Amino acid sequence: MFTQGQWIFTGFFVVAFICAITYSYRKDIKLHKKYYKGSLLILGGFILFIGILFVIKTFLR
Repeated sequence: MFTQGQWIFTGFFVVAFICAITYSYRKDIKLHKKYYKGSLLILGGFILFIGILFVIKTFLR
């Protein structure tokens, strides 16, 4: 389905993308700690909300 060259390009692209994201995150880590302090609580709230919706959907079926 894919040629060997496409697989090689995909491998290099994935590695380069992960390196760029990691570098960018490490460079801005001080800003993340300053401006996004409560973000984990918000994420937890969203996950809890989706879980509650799933439980309600399962029980009302």
